Amino acid sequence: MAANSSKTVKILLCDARVDPPTLQIYQLPVPKEGLQTVGWALQTLQIAQTKDDPVIGRKGCYGVFGKRKDWDSPIYAGDRLELYAPLQIDPKMARRKKANRDKDGQLKAKAQLRASARTAKAKAPK
Repeated sequence: MAANSSKTVKILLCDARVDPPTLQIYQLPVPKEGLQTVGWALQTLQIAQTKDDPVIGRKGCYGVFGKRKDWDSPIYAGDRLELYAPLQIDPKMARRKKANRDKDGQLKAKAQLRASARTAKAKAPK
């Protein structure tokens, strides 16, 4: 049987931090201890040195196949490791803004309905 050092793990790296996003295939050597984690892949690819590295310091900036993963999550041959770009707008603020816009539209519609009812009542003969 061949030694672990000759074995490799093939993964895809999708880097969405750049425009346009890049997709590359990497053959990574299997670690001696046999634990293949997201953190191990990021270290092997020289993207980050530790879990607290400022390059990946923000929460949820990497994942596998669209699912956010932790530093210690396992990674397997054929997985697509993804590096996510920072959000352009806070999703909570976007939902709040949309809800307020929809509420404004409803209030305007009610006001117009009331105004048209008042004008119709005023024009009605007595």
